[in-house]
Amino acid sequence: MEKQLWQTLNADQRAIVERTCALRAELAALARDPARPPRLLPVTKTQPVERIRPLLCAGITEIGENRVQEILEKYPALGSDFSIHLIGRLQTNKIKYIIGRACFVQSLDRPELAQALDRRAQSAGICMPVLLEVNIGGEAQKAGVSPEEVEAFARTCARLPGLSVRGLMAVMPATDHPEALRPLFQAMRGLYERLRDAAIEGVRMEELSMGMSGDWRIAAQEGATVVRVGSAIFGPRSAAPGA
Repeated sequence: MEKQLWQTLNADQRAIVERTCALRAELAALARDPARPPRLLPVTKTQPVERIRPLLCAGITEIGENRVQEILEKYPALGSDFSIHLIGRLQTNKIKYIIGRACFVQSLDRPELAQALDRRAQSAGICMPVLLEVNIGGEAQKAGVSPEEVEAFARTCARLPGLSVRGLMAVMPATDHPEALRPLFQAMRGLYERLRDAAIEGVRMEELSMGMSGDWRIAAQEGATVVRVGSAIFGPRSAAPGA
């Protein structure tokens, strides 16, 4: 299928595939654990379906979306080929729209959301995999629990049968100097390892999702298992056809 798809791609679509393959190769080379290089999760926010589908040629079968509305719009065309992760903030009144469409919620950031998601998942007869979002930079404008609260939050979520806690996620502070973020990446890895070693019943501390287009190299070096990359694959959003 991928070979047939490649033959139909235009120059822009082939460039997306080539950038994706190059990025995956560099991730493997930079990985803190060479036996488990970080998975690349392309962030497809604002991207049209015709720029997303070519990712299949690069071996990509998971994508990340920030907005519930975009999941609703793209799922009919992409849902059979890609697993969709919600990586943006989720409002409780929109949970009903992601059940059966998103396969993973990476941005579980507060107890009331956990409880509401649990109820919806149980009603649908599913167990939703989730990552707990940590506000590692202590930024007032960002979502996420504090590092000091995350263990208690994990224990709370572990008691909810509609949720499966799989790890942690963080969005780093914006900066023009990514190297300055290294201590925060290291702090996230330390938090992840501490929770993993705590062996909390009902918690599978498997994933550490951190790093985006500006800092994914440092994230890979510091132990990320998933990096979320958009513009490094698709180019600036203003350059996307139809964006």
